[in-house]
Amino acid sequence: MTDDRLHVLHVALGGCLSAPPVPYGLTEDTGGHIAFVLGAAAEQAALDTVRHVTIVTRGFEDPRLGPGYARDEEPFGPKCTIRRLFTENRAYLAKEALDEELPRLEQAFLRMLEEGPRPDLIHAHFADAARLARAAQERFGIPWAYTPHSLGIDKARTGAAGPELSKRIDQERAAILHAGAVITSSRDEAERQVAAYGIEAQGRVHRVDPGVDAIRTTDTRAARRLIAPFLRDPDKPIVLGIARPVRKKNLAGVLRGYASDPTLRERANLVILSGLRDGLTDGCAEQRAVIAELFDLADRNDLWGSIAMPRQHAPEDVHSLYALAAQGGVFVSPAYHEPFGLTVVEAAQAGVPVVATRHGGPPSIVEQIGAGALVDPGDDAEIGRAIAQMLQSDARANERARLRARAVYSWPGWVRRVDGIYRDLLAAPAPVFRADLLLASDIDDTLTGDRDGAAAFGRWLSAHPSVSFAVVTGRCVSEARRVLADWALPVPRSWITSVGTEIWRPDGKGGLAMCDDYATAISDGWDVDGISAALSDLGLTAQDGYEQRPWKRSFLGTVADARRIEVRLAQAGFPARVIPSHDRFIDVIPARAGKAAAVRFELDRIGLPERSCIVAGDSGNDADMLAELPLAVAPSNARAEIDHIAHPGLYRATRPHAHGVIEGIEAHMARRPMPLVAE
Repeated sequence: MTDDRLHVLHVALGGCLSAPPVPYGLTEDTGGHIAFVLGAAAEQAALDTVRHVTIVTRGFEDPRLGPGYARDEEPFGPKCTIRRLFTENRAYLAKEALDEELPRLEQAFLRMLEEGPRPDLIHAHFADAARLARAAQERFGIPWAYTPHSLGIDKARTGAAGPELSKRIDQERAAILHAGAVITSSRDEAERQVAAYGIEAQGRVHRVDPGVDAIRTTDTRAARRLIAPFLRDPDKPIVLGIARPVRKKNLAGVLRGYASDPTLRERANLVILSGLRDGLTDGCAEQRAVIAELFDLADRNDLWGSIAMPRQHAPEDVHSLYALAAQGGVFVSPAYHEPFGLTVVEAAQAGVPVVATRHGGPPSIVEQIGAGALVDPGDDAEIGRAIAQMLQSDARANERARLRARAVYSWPGWVRRVDGIYRDLLAAPAPVFRADLLLASDIDDTLTGDRDGAAAFGRWLSAHPSVSFAVVTGRCVSEARRVLADWALPVPRSWITSVGTEIWRPDGKGGLAMCDDYATAISDGWDVDGISAALSDLGLTAQDGYEQRPWKRSFLGTVADARRIEVRLAQAGFPARVIPSHDRFIDVIPARAGKAAAVRFELDRIGLPERSCIVAGDSGNDADMLAELPLAVAPSNARAEIDHIAHPGLYRATRPHAHGVIEGIEAHMARRPMPLVAE
């Protein structure tokens, strides 16, 4: 009997990676990515579908850092092992210095795989590990996935430059180009940062909310012992900042924001954990500069007695500090750019209200947990105001955010989703499928909104094997993937995304490929720069940058605003469609695009007539397909913005969400029997 359980191998070369407890902050590279790899590996090893998990990292010898990193192998729970690569250079190397050692690490990695056992799949963390994974694929045919954790291109965007950064960006571009799947943690990474590399990779990009080990303790005694020697009144609530001492984390912004409001020091103390150090002159040049700036700012603002910056702490101290901050305090993370925001999630899971940067991953976190304040990391006064605001946050809102953070950011959820991504990379091409009917449905509030309904829809589709399922959504493809996975909905054969401006289909390699023919068909007359210029003086509020797609410009506004846009574009001579929905979104798309147009394109491709298609939706951006296709369904929770559709083929269900979709499909099928039910 064949064993279809997977042997997964993670590669993470930098920092001091070992079995827990990990001394986070011991070096500048011993940070959140190690918690990520260890958490993911431990949960994967617990799966029945996984045979073994191996973590490969770099070994070194450094008495200051401890003897464990010189061990060839280290067990890490059942079915999980840490293995270390060694070269002639046995010194600890910071991330930047690892680059010169990569050719030798690559050869050591290939020798390790040659000796076996070889994994079914490799998961590379950072671009240096991706180089090793790519070499393994070329030598042994092992597929691989890539998680960036932190991408260098944003440093270039903010003005950083130099040969080291250019080389790093080139390495990241190669990783994105060649990886079978790119697994990111935030929407910003998935939709903006990866796209900035100029590679058509979106069909291979997956956003998967990572797990974070929730802080379970409510014991504040260790925290109080740690900070009491620094403070005049240690009983005040605390404003807490935790980060490695690197400039991009902007710990100085926490201090400046606190100092910008004279009343804050009366209301709360400030606590900053900036890694581990022996003294002010310890560590690399960047660490020394960051620590020096923090002490200088504390001195200039006369904060002594109101600020604690301990040089050493234990892991239990961190947990205890979160518990203390949950007693009326605030957590602050104003990084210049934060790829994900591990500490933001940790704080929220402990019940601490959060203030975080609006650049990078934290906006996704705040949206997911439904609480928190986002700030411009360069605006000290805004940081101070946000701290003051969150010090007064409602305890019930904090508790809801705590429960939500624990539910969303869980390793079991991450490994289930990623196990599916792995298996797609390993799967053989699907056989040719012939459909008798195309079912094209919106996602949000049509198939989602009720867990029982979503499960029932999955069962219904499984019982009707000749139905080709397509999603038709306003979301981009990576977000559509995430939502379907979150709701355990079936995987469609076609993805019509971004309000009917993009069509994606499986590429046979575990990813999705955009339909170039459809893109060409809708591009005639589409002048995105001209349209943007024509609308520039209307005072419109643009939606977030990652909502702007090649064939879509998106705004916030009312139906009246949508009418103003239509008038302006008509006056300027730009052919385009303006689609209001959900009482606050407006999308401007090519005149030839839209959900109805995309569904018709798919019908022509698979050779079905329009009467062999059922569409379902609930809002204004579904209106064209609900009104124009012969057979349509609106669940009972449909919005009033589609009440005007007087179409005899539109079935208005008596049940909401997916249950209503099933009701409508079956009503249409009863009138037009088809050979759809599995025998």
